Amino acid sequence: MDISVNTIILAVGPDDQDRVERLASVALQLAHPNDARVILTHVFGSEEFERLTDELNFSNATAEDIDNLLARHDTLNRLETMLAGEGVSCSRKGIVENISEGIISVAEEMDADRVIISGRAHSPVGKAVFGSTAQSVLIGASCPVTYVRSTASD
Repeated sequence: MDISVNTIILAVGPDDQDRVERLASVALQLAHPNDARVILTHVFGSEEFERLTDELNFSNATAEDIDNLLARHDTLNRLETMLAGEGVSCSRKGIVENISEGIISVAEEMDADRVIISGRAHSPVGKAVFGSTAQSVLIGASCPVTYVRSTASD
């Protein structure tokens, strides 16, 4: 069984600004020993995409303009600076899709060896009612998934 890690998808969500250091730390633990590349990935849900393009006066934006939005994404910028500063090769990938399906499709498209995701704790009722992006990725990804859980201070 091949356990090498060459490509890591680091899925960055809209609530990850307070978890940047923890996400970078986990990515570095996986990337450094393997000399792996990290693809910083943000999946825009359609509502988030529309809201963000309106806020940025980019109202005619389409999914093809996503690189312009990613360039303005503070959390991605911070992560890229931290990882590149440690010598890790980084790139960015963004799409507009259902979030969990988007993470899974990017992982498959990039032939990822690992996915890193984060999230906050939900009560059992909250999971049943709202579902869980992380749970869907854990179940649906074709490679191992590392889950970075929120702490009480996040």
